[in-house]
Amino acid sequence: MRVLLLSDVYFPRVNGVSTSIASFRAALGRNGVATTLVCPRYDDGVSGADAAGPDLVRVAATAVPRDPEDRRMRWRGLQRALAALPPAAYDLVHVQTPFLAHYAGVRYARHARLPVVATFHTLFEEYLHHYVPLLPRALGRGLARAWTRSQCNAVDGVVAPSPPMAELLTAIGVRVPVRVVPTGIPEDRFRPGDGARFRREQRLPEGRPLLLYVGRVAREKNIGFLVDAFVEVRRSRPDAMLVIAGEGPARPALAERVARLGLGADVAFVGYLERARALADCYAAASVFVFASRTETQGLVLLEAMAQGCAIVSTAHLGTASILQAGCGARVAPEQPEAFAQAVVGLLDDPRRAARCGAQARAYALGWNERRMAGRMQEFYAELIARAKIARDPPPAAPGETHERQACLDSR
Repeated sequence: MRVLLLSDVYFPRVNGVSTSIASFRAALGRNGVATTLVCPRYDDGVSGADAAGPDLVRVAATAVPRDPEDRRMRWRGLQRALAALPPAAYDLVHVQTPFLAHYAGVRYARHARLPVVATFHTLFEEYLHHYVPLLPRALGRGLARAWTRSQCNAVDGVVAPSPPMAELLTAIGVRVPVRVVPTGIPEDRFRPGDGARFRREQRLPEGRPLLLYVGRVAREKNIGFLVDAFVEVRRSRPDAMLVIAGEGPARPALAERVARLGLGADVAFVGYLERARALADCYAAASVFVFASRTETQGLVLLEAMAQGCAIVSTAHLGTASILQAGCGARVAPEQPEAFAQAVVGLLDDPRRAARCGAQARAYALGWNERRMAGRMQEFYAELIARAKIARDPPPAAPGETHERQACLDSR
């Protein structure tokens, strides 16, 4: 089986979509599924495994206004890149993002008479009001749902990263088959990091307990709430620090807010971290991992924290609720600064309890193995390919069936 993937984002841009694509490509490859990925070319350090090659096609791209991290592929360049690919080499097209990649992927698939599937990674109805604040929220939600419904119904099947996302898609009128296939955790994410090394490299004091957030620094991630909760934590534990790992458009405003609160020496922005070593070290240094995003379709970073044995305090919204189940080792807290802080302080004040929660979380994360999830994706691919083949080449009618059909036509 060979699959053509299209995405408007990929490494070196670090986010959940890039991580999911890389994880599935690696695991599907081990299962015997070959993939070719078409994605933007970045001008800021793409090299090595991320450079263009026979299975990774980079398309010339321009900067996205007011979003320095992302790129927009040039439509003509995208069309040329796809035209250079032999349609006969692929069994299925898998679209990962809803922008140019979606429209180009559907167009290519229909022309090549291939089935096309899309993964719904992002809940845009919860993002829109952050970036278009003058648009009434109800109107924005309606527009986002209409857009999502139209795109999903234009493909042959949809992958949802969590059951709540599948339920939402069905509720807004998506009629094509929807399959829940979460992103799995690679085996190397379970390799313990060196917390002491992270503290040394980031010049963080050895004795201070660290609260850690990892992810995009954007408004929809609700990091402002974590800062409010951190203020409450410090009423009981003035020695605590908050570490924010990641980059994003909200970082300047967030840093300004931290400064206004007088927390400049207590909140560390450490930016993007290299995944192979630095990120694992960061998790290992954390006393408690904290998370409060309302918009996650899955919440992959929670599983990464669990794989590293972190004690976790999180709210449970949408996709994260499907991860934060009984036995996961995490503490689920309400989105109220005082109550959230109380849950964090309870773990900081009881290191043995925090260690037990971390061990339970690590054992729970083992059930989200990436090879297992890739197997579920491969099964969905096979179903869509078989269905497309039947539609394209219907089986011949049984001997008596032809005469029955003719009799029906004659009777008319």
